[in-house]
Amino acid sequence: MPKISNKGINMPESPIRKLVPFAEKAKKSGKKIYHLNIGQPDIKTPELALEAIHDFSDKVVEYSHSAGFESYRKGLANYYQNLGIAINHDDIIVTTGGSEALLFALNTCLDNGDEIIIPEPFYANYNGFSTSAGVKVKPIATSIHDGFALPKIQEFEKLITPNTKAILICNPGNPTGYLYSKEELETLRDIVVKHDLFLIADEVYREFAYDGNVHYSVLSIEGMNEHAIVIDSTSKRYSMCGIRVGCIASRNKELMATAMKFAQARLSPPTFGQIAGEAALKTDVSYFEEVSAEYCEQERCASRRFK
Repeated sequence: MPKISNKGINMPESPIRKLVPFAEKAKKSGKKIYHLNIGQPDIKTPELALEAIHDFSDKVVEYSHSAGFESYRKGLANYYQNLGIAINHDDIIVTTGGSEALLFALNTCLDNGDEIIIPEPFYANYNGFSTSAGVKVKPIATSIHDGFALPKIQEFEKLITPNTKAILICNPGNPTGYLYSKEELETLRDIVVKHDLFLIADEVYREFAYDGNVHYSVLSIEGMNEHAIVIDSTSKRYSMCGIRVGCIASRNKELMATAMKFAQARLSPPTFGQIAGEAALKTDVSYFEEVSAEYCEQERCASRRFK
C-alpha cells in the first residue's frame, strides 16, 4: 500500500471543524445547535454584493488576472487609502480568502524549517498553514490578566534564533479580541527592523473595533515598507464567508513579485467572489454601524446572561 506523506500525516486537523460531524449528527436527531465553533456571522450580506452576482450577464465565466481584476484591486486600494493607508493596486494580490493569502505569505517569506513567532492564543489554523508551508511555529504567551496585550520586547528576543524569519499577529485578535495600540505596533516594528524579519498582520477583523477604540494597520506604521504584510478578507467584514475572497498587500516589491508566482500557479481567484467583493466596497457606512450595534447588543445580552 502506498505511504501517505509525512507532511500529510503531520498536518493538524482543524480543532474547530472537528466538531462539525457531531453537530450534524445532533441536528439530524432533532436537536437545536448553537454554533460557537465556526466564525459564521448571521448578519445579512450587503444586498448590492448579492445583486452584482445576480446581474452577471457575460456568456463565459473567464479567468481573471492572477492578481485579480484590476478594477477590484483599484477599489481595494481606494478603500485602504480612505483609511489613511497609502497603497496602490499594484501592491495588492486578490486571493481565495484570507487563508490563501496567509499561505502565499508563509511560502513567500519562509523556507522549510524556518520559524515564525505568533502571540498565543491564536487562530488554530495558523498551525495548519504553517505545517503545510514547512514552517515551525514558536508561540509567545500572552495573558488574560492584561487583556492579552503584546508581550515585552525582551520576551520576543528570547525566542528569536537564526531560523526566525517572521512574526505573525492577528489584529484585532482571534480569539482574544485584543486590539493592538499604535505603540505596540511600533514596538513590533522595532523588533522586525532590528532582526530583519517580516511582520505579517492578519487584519480581517479591522472594522470590529468598539468603545471608541481605533484600529491601526501595520501598513500605516512608518519604517515598515520592506517588512509589513497585510492579510485581509471579505468574509467577516461583509458577512460573506462563502465568497472566498481576500487579499495580500505589501509595499515590498520583491515580496509581491514572489507571491505573484504562487498566484499564477493557482491561475486566478474566484470570479464571482471578486464581483461580490468589488460591489461590497460600495457598502454604505450605515451597514457597519448597524453591524456594530448588533454585536454590541449581543455582547450586553451575553454579559447579563452569564452574570
